[in-house]
Parts: sequence; structure tokens; C-alpha cells
Amino acid sequence: MAAEREPPPLGEARPADFEELEDGEDLFTSTVSTLESSPSSPEPASLPAEDLSTNSNGPKPAGIMLDDDREDLFAEATEEVSLDSPERDPILSPEPTPAITPVTPTTLVAPRMESKSVTAPVIFDRSREEIEEEANGDLFDIEINVSDPEKVGDGMNAYMAYRVTTKTSLSMFHKNEFSVKRRFSDFLGLHSKLATKYMHIGYIVPPAPEKSIVGMTKVKVGKEDSSSTEFVEKRRAALERYLQRTVKHPTLLQDPDLRQFLESSEWFEEKQQQFENLDQQLRKLHASVEALVCHRKELSANTAAFAKSAAMLGNSEDHTALSRALSQLAEVEEKIDQLHQEQAFADFYVFSELLGDYIRLIAAVKGVFDHRMKCWQKWQDAQVTLQKKREAEAKLQLANKPDKLQQAKDEIKEWETKVQQGEKDFEQISKTIRKEVGRFEACIILSK
Repeated sequence: MAAEREPPPLGEARPADFEELEDGEDLFTSTVSTLESSPSSPEPASLPAEDLSTNSNGPKPAGIMLDDDREDLFAEATEEVSLDSPERDPILSPEPTPAITPVTPTTLVAPRMESKSVTAPVIFDRSREEIEEEANGDLFDIEINVSDPEKVGDGMNAYMAYRVTTKTSLSMFHKNEFSVKRRFSDFLGLHSKLATKYMHIGYIVPPAPEKSIVGMTKVKVGKEDSSSTEFVEKRRAALERYLQRTVKHPTLLQDPDLRQFLESSEWFEEKQQQFENLDQQLRKLHASVEALVCHRKELSANTAAFAKSAAMLGNSEDHTALSRALSQLAEVEEKIDQLHQEQAFADFYVFSELLGDYIRLIAAVKGVFDHRMKCWQKWQDAQVTLQKKREAEAKLQLANKPDKLQQAKDEIKEWETKVQQGEKDFEQISKTIRKEVGRFEACIILSK
């Protein structure tokens, strides 16, 4: 160990020629001063006796001390060649001193220990908070916007339709982003269903916006002024806040009625809205055609009465030319009467009845869509019941009741079968409706 701590010889670091060393005198002077200042170091045996006696005496004059120091300095310089001698080794060996040894490990080790003890709990706390935030974020990762208010229909039969857009990453939904068109009455119906299911068992169901008969009447019959626009915008914002509060509730979010309200097949939604609008327009057209038929029949009857009156007047007229003119007018009016009757007959049996048939067909199409929604509702109800049965089984297992556990398992299997059958029925009816709607639209195009 002493050999490892010993520094390299001076001859390896720099040349030993004293003529090339500019600070050689200072180097040897420090060596001598070190030897003189350290009381514990042994004195070299090669020092002359007169130097020892001289140093042991009291203080000397300045000039004498300089001369003696110079002589001692050069004497040491002449003996520097013997630095590698055994007498000099103890002097040059870098033995650790008490002042140096504790400083180095303190400055290197202490900060490392302190940094580890401080940073370790911080990293743990951050990771735990991030995990909790991610878990909470996944629980309610859903965003709902209500936009694009649109007026559908005219007059008092008009209503406002709103586009409900949902963005989510929850696995309970089939897509990450989807949108549907909903009326204000649909929002009220959703609130009514949720309130009926959950309020009597203690759940707080967010209230839906209240109706405003005055504001909606202005929108229906009035023009697009500032008050109507402001009313529609306020209602849109209120509906958006209502849905956002509703989906923040973990129990209400899993309700099948809410999921049905938010998520619907775009194709089925568009077709259902299309047939709804077509039904309304055809009913209006049918009513107008029926009014036209009645008007033509009334016009035919009045024309027949006028022709009869003109014929009677021509028969009673004494003037021959006037009598002949009235008779010809009566004949023309009779022909007009006949045309009105034929037109009224055609309008009624051809146009009006055909419109009535299409109205009834569209009602049947709407009924098929309604039946599809009932199948979906039945499937969702079966899923909810299955979830309740599984929760009941878990409670029985915790309560350690093996006598009722087998019955609970049998009920779970039964409801699993019902859920699978409900899903199968829903997929089958959806597939069939797509085919039937395509065939119906093709028949309408061909009939035109």
C-alpha cells in the first residue's frame, strides 16, 4: 500500500538538470523549511554539525542569516542527488494526514447519499398520482357537444332538431366518435326514462331544460329575428349542459336508454329521419290533394247548375239568336262539368289514393324501425339483468352461502343465453331492414 501511494520520482516528471529548472531554489527551500517546521520528522544524518549548532542558537543579524541560508541552500542543492536514499524516503512519502484524509470522502459521498434519500419518495409520489389520474380519466373519458340546430317542417308542426356529437374512448361504445339528430322531445323523453328508473332508489338525475311555449311558438310561426335566434342558442346550450351532467354520473352513463340516445347507427338514423320527413310531406300533400278533389267536385256541381240554368233561360227566351246562344252556352258548361267530374275522379282514385297507400307503406317502414329499437331495448335489458345476476352471485360468494350459489349460477347461464339470443335477433333484424329498405326504395323509383 505504501508503494501505491508513493508519487513518481522527480526525474520522470521533469529533467534533473538544475540549469533548466527556474524554480529549483524555491523547491529546495520549501524542503528545508518543511524539515525545520515539522518537529516530528527525523532530521537527515547528512547535515553538518555546524549547521545544527548554528540553528540552535538564538536570533542572528539579518545579513548573517542571509549568508548562512545561502550556504545551507546550496549545501542542500548539492545533496539533492541523494533524494532517493533511504534517509529521504520517509520525508517524501505522502502519508495521509488527519487534516486531509476526512475531507475527500466527505465531499464525495455525503451529497450522493442526501440526493438519493430526497429524490426517491418524490418519484414514487409522482408515479402514483399519474396512475390515479389516468384511471380517473379513463372512467369519464367522454365529451358531448350539441350543435347545428335545424328547423324541420313548417307552421305549427315544425320542430327543432339538434345534432348530438359524442367523442369517447370507452369500450362500452362501438365507435370513438359518432353523432345523431335529436328533437327537444327526445331529450325530455330521455330524462323521463332516467327519472323513472333511478330517482325512486336515491340517485340524483340531472333535470332537463324546461319547455318554453312562447319561445317555441315564435320559432315556429315567426321569422328569423334576434329573439328567436337567441332562444334557440340558449336552448342548445342548456341541452348540452344537461347531457354533460348526465354522462358524468357513472350509473347513468351505463344506462341502455342513454346509450341508445347517444349512439345509433348512422345509416338507420338517417333512414329513419328520411322516412319521418317523407311521411310528413306526403301527409301534407295528401291533405292538399283531398282538398283539391273536393274543390273539383264542388266546381263540377256548380258548373252543372249553371248549365242547367243557361238551358232553361235559352228555352224561355223569345229572341231566336239569344236563345240559340244560351243553348250553346249550356252545352259548353255541361261539357266543362263532365271534365271536372273526370278530373276529380282521377285526382281522387289515382293521385289521392296512391298517396294514401304510400303513407301507409311508410308507416309500416317506421313500424319496422320501431320494432328494431324494441329488439335493441330487449337486448340491453337482458344485459342489465345479467350484470345484476353476476353481482348477486358475487355477494353470495362473499357471504359464503353455497346453497343459493348454484341457483345463482343457473340464472346467470339462463340470462347469458338470453343476451346472446337478443344480440342475434338484433343483428338479424338490422340486416333484414337494410335489404327491405333497399327494395322499397327501388320499387318507388320504378313506379315513378
